[in-house]
Amino acid sequence: MPRKAAVSRKTKETDIKVNLNLDGKGNYRINTSVPFLDHMLSLMSKHGHLDLDVQAKGDIEVDYHHLMEDVGIVLGEAIHKALGKKMQIRRYGEAMTPMDESLAQVVIDLSGRPYLVYNVKTPRDSAQIQSLGVSLFEDFFRALTNNAGMNLHINLHYGRDPHHIFEAIFKGFGRALRAAVEIHPGAKGVPSTKGML
Repeated sequence: MPRKAAVSRKTKETDIKVNLNLDGKGNYRINTSVPFLDHMLSLMSKHGHLDLDVQAKGDIEVDYHHLMEDVGIVLGEAIHKALGKKMQIRRYGEAMTPMDESLAQVVIDLSGRPYLVYNVKTPRDSAQIQSLGVSLFEDFFRALTNNAGMNLHINLHYGRDPHHIFEAIFKGFGRALRAAVEIHPGAKGVPSTKGML
């Protein structure tokens, strides 16, 4: 059975719906009203072979923060829900992904224990992509990590162009997630000596 989840969240600041299929083919339909975030989530879906539908609205006339963080929350909840009891998953995933001059490493452990290590330094003159502050991507990934229950390490080895930097990160996240959720055909139960994740 495909591992799927549909999660929604509506507050006074945002209205978000996410449909996720971990066993998909990389099909996506993304509309967050933040074009660069749409582009990044599309890359994550395509390169992770995850089917992803994200429809989101938020008070972006105030700031992008609420929307970015809440999309991370709902996507994290969808990953957690779709994983179910995590039977026979490989649990760990890693991807080293280049994008022109940028190189990013993403490592995931679906341990059930949220922890984010985020070593991403963008050049001083690259604090924004259009009007989107790139510091918000750390908030996005922290929200995702906390709600998915994953240990996530994101390390930018080097990069100059912020578009290329985050493209490498999101492609790498999709690839690492695909590896971590993959079913190990020879395994039994959950991949932990504790008997649960």
